[in-house]
Amino acid sequence: MALSNHYRSEDLLDVDTAAGGFQQRQGLKYCLPLTFCIHTGLSQYIAVEAAEGRNKNEVFYQCPDQMARNPAAIDMFIIGATFTDWFTSYVNNVVSGGFPIIRDQIFRYVHDPECVATTGDITVSVSTSFLPELSSVHPPHYFFTYRIRIEMSKDALPEKACQLDSRYWRITNAKGDVEEVQGPGVVGEFPIISPGRVYEYTSCTTFSTTSGYMEGYYTFHFLYFKDKIFNVAIPRFHMACPTFRVSIARLVG
Repeated sequence: MALSNHYRSEDLLDVDTAAGGFQQRQGLKYCLPLTFCIHTGLSQYIAVEAAEGRNKNEVFYQCPDQMARNPAAIDMFIIGATFTDWFTSYVNNVVSGGFPIIRDQIFRYVHDPECVATTGDITVSVSTSFLPELSSVHPPHYFFTYRIRIEMSKDALPEKACQLDSRYWRITNAKGDVEEVQGPGVVGEFPIISPGRVYEYTSCTTFSTTSGYMEGYYTFHFLYFKDKIFNVAIPRFHMACPTFRVSIARLVG
C-alpha cells in the first residue's frame, strides 16, 4: 500500500519468526503474528487459543484503544474466521486479479465490477482499501484509500484528447452527513488523456463512521478546442471497515 507519505508492505512470517513473536502479554494473550511490515510495524495475528474475547483461530489486526488508560485495551479488526479462510481468500484475490500487482507489489484494493462510469470516450473505475494501521475504533476514525483509473477508448478520435482541470467530490458518511470538496487537478497533477491512454492515481479519505461513500465528477477541456469543457462522472463507490470487536478490557473496565 503506498500513499505520498505512507507505505505498507506486509511479509508472511516463517514459522520460527512467528513463534518468536508469540504473545503472552495482556491484550494479545495467546496470539501469534502471521505477517509483519517493516515500514509501519503492523502485524496480522492469529488467536491460538480463545482468550480476552477472541475466538480460537481468528485472524485480526490489533487496534489499541486510544481512549483507555489500560494498555491491555486492544480492539480488533477481524480479517478471517480461521487461518484457512484468511489465506485462501488472499490467494484467490491475487490469482483472480482481484488484488492488482503493481511493480511486483501486491496491493489489496477491492474493486466492485459495477463501480464503473463511462462519459463519452472516457471510463472511470474505482477500487478501495481499508488501512487498519491508520484507523481506530476508540476514537472512531476509519481511514480508506482509493485508486482511480481514468481511461480513454483506443477507438476515440485524436481530437478527443483532453486535459483534466478540476475535481468535485460529494462525500457522505453512514449518518447521511454530506461534505462537498472541489479543487484543481488530482494529487497535484493535471493529466492529459488521449486515445488508448490510461491514468491512475491514489488518494485517501477518512470517516468517523464505519462506512461511507463518495461520488463526483472531473472537469476536462479539449486540447484542440481549449474553450470547450465537459464533465466526466466518477461512479459512487462505497467504503466499509471490517468487522471489529471491542477489547474485553474496555467492557469489564
